[in-house]
Amino acid sequence: MIYDIRHVTRFDYGASVKFARCNLRLKPIHWSGQELRDYRLSISPSGRTAPARAEAGLANVMRLVVEEPVRHLVIESVSRILVDRPVPMPSDSDPTLAEVAIAARASRDASPAGPANYLFPSPLIPLDRDIADWCAQDLDPDRPSLEAAIALAHRIQNEFDFDPEATLVDTVPHEAFAKRGGVCQDFAQIMITGLRAAGLPAAYASGYIRTIPPPGQPRLVGADATHAWVLLWCGPDLGWVGVDPTNGIWMAGDHIIMAIGRDYGEIAPIDGVVLGSGAQKMNVSVDVAPVLEAVT
Repeated sequence: MIYDIRHVTRFDYGASVKFARCNLRLKPIHWSGQELRDYRLSISPSGRTAPARAEAGLANVMRLVVEEPVRHLVIESVSRILVDRPVPMPSDSDPTLAEVAIAARASRDASPAGPANYLFPSPLIPLDRDIADWCAQDLDPDRPSLEAAIALAHRIQNEFDFDPEATLVDTVPHEAFAKRGGVCQDFAQIMITGLRAAGLPAAYASGYIRTIPPPGQPRLVGADATHAWVLLWCGPDLGWVGVDPTNGIWMAGDHIIMAIGRDYGEIAPIDGVVLGSGAQKMNVSVDVAPVLEAVT
């Protein structure tokens, strides 16, 4: 499938902003199963951009500097991307969770995608005994890795309520876990907490899902906004496998990865500093439209 993605972020400021310096992580990365065909970034009314090296994780980082006073700022990111990613098929021959944990510690892959980078707690996803114990019910060390991953995703989907009013962007996993509610970011962070506590490499994936579902299929939760899900490293042969606990499904043809990191703090679509006074209002709209079926 080929998708056109339009991601628009609008900031309205209560008073003129004299200076802003932001990191933009809006350009989808090249990753297994997807290929970026075209990309365009526009800033209105003004702004100077330049490529910047990612601080951590896997992301295309663009530095934005606004040096003229503005009362509003519109950042529009437009992508065309080919997605050709099969649905994972769990098998009894898949490596067990114990085997994955051993392989991750033995890996000598020092690249940003190396499993060792995602084994340990991170600033926004700390160790949590309550979450670890709850997730451990699905994470028997002798269980095949893919079977365990989708089982845990299904349980999170079934036992937690999708509630945008329950949490904020900086809500810690323990709070969302206690409320049994939140949004895709919360569910991904809860799942990652449990996987890492079991000694498994788990990464935070930020990106998009198809806005309009194929005929006869339900609309996915998280459309019309950036979405978050989990990547679990399942050994050197299977590599990174994506699972979406918000929807209880695998990452496949409806998912587009924008960036990968240890947690949201490393790969937020936009962050930075603004010099000004008064309130700030942000509005985000996302549209992921299928263009045509890919021909191979």
